[in-house]
Amino acid sequence: MKTIVAAPFTLLVALGLALFSAAGPVRAEEGVVRVGIITDMSGQYADGNGTGSVVAAQMAAEEIGGTVAGRRIEIISADHQNKSDVAVAIVRNWIDNKGVDVIAEGVNSAVALAIQNLTRERKKLFLISGSGSSDLTGKQCSPTSVHWTYDTYASSNATAKAVVARGGTPWFFLTADYAFGQALERDASKAVVAAGGKVLGAVRHPFDTADFSSFLLQAQSSGAKVLGLANAGGDFRNAVAQADEFNIRQSMQVVALQVTITDVPALGLAHAHDLLFTDSFYWDRTPETRAFGEEFFKRHGAMPSAYQAGVNSALRHYFKAVAATNSVDAETVIAQMRKMPVNDFFAQGGVVREDGRMVHDMYLMRIKKPEESKSKWDLYEYLSTVAGNDAFRPLSEGGCPYVKTP
Repeated sequence: MKTIVAAPFTLLVALGLALFSAAGPVRAEEGVVRVGIITDMSGQYADGNGTGSVVAAQMAAEEIGGTVAGRRIEIISADHQNKSDVAVAIVRNWIDNKGVDVIAEGVNSAVALAIQNLTRERKKLFLISGSGSSDLTGKQCSPTSVHWTYDTYASSNATAKAVVARGGTPWFFLTADYAFGQALERDASKAVVAAGGKVLGAVRHPFDTADFSSFLLQAQSSGAKVLGLANAGGDFRNAVAQADEFNIRQSMQVVALQVTITDVPALGLAHAHDLLFTDSFYWDRTPETRAFGEEFFKRHGAMPSAYQAGVNSALRHYFKAVAATNSVDAETVIAQMRKMPVNDFFAQGGVVREDGRMVHDMYLMRIKKPEESKSKWDLYEYLSTVAGNDAFRPLSEGGCPYVKTP
């Protein structure tokens, strides 16, 4: 394992499956809080998550001096390669042999659901930032997980309502065929219908698709006026760029149900302009978000995505709970996390619910036209705030078996 010394604490960064080279079991150390960042470092989500999430975790530890409750903070990380079996094997090794106290990030919903099954079984804390499926706090919830940054319900809810209110209906969905895309389509469809709109159909594409021509032609021939993109990362970028090649916008409004800030420069404002979407964080929204974004940029060379900001915020809250309880026991710490409001650059008045959902405000955004942007990362226009209780699914509707019923 490669060891990097980063004052004022030790940052252990182990990429890929190199973590399995340990000679034998390692017991948890009394004087250490060990954080495991499990993420995509080599695939289509690497730019918006990846090493930037490790940087965000490092910043959270450094902000409190690299120690909490008399324990030194160590951070290890690994690339799950967008494969559930790889992710579970890594996390199991971390828990059994590395003494990891808390798992964080977990981009890719299929991966996160698999990790959550393991952390639920092992009673370990899982702070989810990069994954979006609302099932993580629904029927597949866990008493030791917190879904921090966003979910498919919140991302689709405000956007769908805003588009339908402006006359945007009927809809057709272009959906990534895995847990995240399926949940995004499902939650967006419900929001469209609830707002008085119609859904004519959907077509699903494989993860990491290069050629969207057949899918876009199906959408174009559907008769719908709105094309909802229920995908992310490279799939989102390819779909938008190829939609322009097929002149889709001449007959349909293209709506992005999930946007990562690092996707926009890669795609280009010439393609991305005027897309409406809902997000939990934008670096240039407030003085506090700008301060975090600028410090992150100094270290990483890019502005933080919502997922990377969420990693930092979630770990800040976790460290506060460890300090308050003088414990790293998952059940003790998560109980304290639920007691304390989340007040930082990411959220004000945030609440960790019984189902694991961290409820906070969301923001309706528009991607700027090329002539409106003053710099590479000047990308979004803030339109409105959606209160957390309006953005996220009501507690009573999720079906989480750990929620106490009246």
